[in-house]
Amino acid sequence: MAIYPPIQVNYDVQALRAEQFPIAAQTVYLNHAGISPLPRRIVLAMQEANERMMLNPSAAFSWFLEREQAMRANAARLINAASADEIVSVQSTSLALNLVAQALPWRSGENILLCDVEFPSNAYPWMRLAEQHGVEVRLIPAREGGLTVEALEQAVDSQTRLVAVSAVQFLSDHRSDLQALGNFCRAHNAIFVVDAIQAAGHIPIDVQAMHIGVLVAGGQKSLMGPLGQGFLYVRSDLAERMRPTLVGPNATQDWIHWLKYDLTPLKGAARFNMGTPNVSGIVGLNESLALLLTLGTPNIDAYVTALTRQTRQRLLERGYEVLTPEAHAGILTFRAAPDDASTDALVKALAERHIVVVKHWDAQDVPYVRASFHCYNTWEDSERLLTALEEIRL
Repeated sequence: MAIYPPIQVNYDVQALRAEQFPIAAQTVYLNHAGISPLPRRIVLAMQEANERMMLNPSAAFSWFLEREQAMRANAARLINAASADEIVSVQSTSLALNLVAQALPWRSGENILLCDVEFPSNAYPWMRLAEQHGVEVRLIPAREGGLTVEALEQAVDSQTRLVAVSAVQFLSDHRSDLQALGNFCRAHNAIFVVDAIQAAGHIPIDVQAMHIGVLVAGGQKSLMGPLGQGFLYVRSDLAERMRPTLVGPNATQDWIHWLKYDLTPLKGAARFNMGTPNVSGIVGLNESLALLLTLGTPNIDAYVTALTRQTRQRLLERGYEVLTPEAHAGILTFRAAPDDASTDALVKALAERHIVVVKHWDAQDVPYVRASFHCYNTWEDSERLLTALEEIRL
């Protein structure tokens, strides 16, 4: 058996576990690609927000607005946006991508390119445009689990208006080459849209260098933030060409004067404001962004990728079929049982050992086990998973 060197990390993993993730004391939690446990500091911040809203909501709102501004600034730092004005809070990835799809001016005959393994949140908003505006959606067969420039070159033409991709694919963990894809989009004058829900906080993203026009990330996965709260980035020059179909009361010029009805949109991403904000959710998301920035996304990426790589290799050595490619992030998807029922039994048996993973199907309804790591998981967590798999397998 191969001997694996210690995984280097530039932050204190054990202190992080003890201070922020009480779940780690009893449970090997490996479902961050589904829903992450909230770090302690996020819970405390959300509790403070709710207590302030309980005691004096009018005063609390001024306090909240400072944290909302900090959230947008932190999100801009995380992805290297040019300005916090390019960031707006949004309920979910699905809502954000629907808002964007409906705000762009489309012409019949234009086409959109996306991979055939996208999560529905990054497929349905574009597919809906076909019946509304006569826009063609071209589904490109995945290569090594995701979208590549080589595949795009076979599908692009002069009518290609937009390319949509997941930075990290939810099932295979294919890690998209955002720089190469962004260069391709720039060369073909296509808008580059990135679903970063499995990547923001896990891997470094530079929206300026990568020529990304739109990026969205729900909070509950890689960001380790609250459910029902995320952020949307829209590059400033692109935002000025967009006219939202859904218009919130706080998304227009001079909006505070409620009876001066004026549909002129605000500058930048703020035109996608959708009314009453999620006070505690935004406060919590700000804390999760602050935590990730403190740890450093490059540090998280190096550590989690190494942990995933070593676990992947151990599974291969033990004869498991692994779907996750060599170019990956923090998701490890593999066959551990021959059918649905036995895969369900395996996931249940692992849960009884306080090891949390999930089952997912591919497009052919083949069941896989998906384990997804984050910044506080350890090699001991991986060993517990591997040992339990062998025990159950026997």
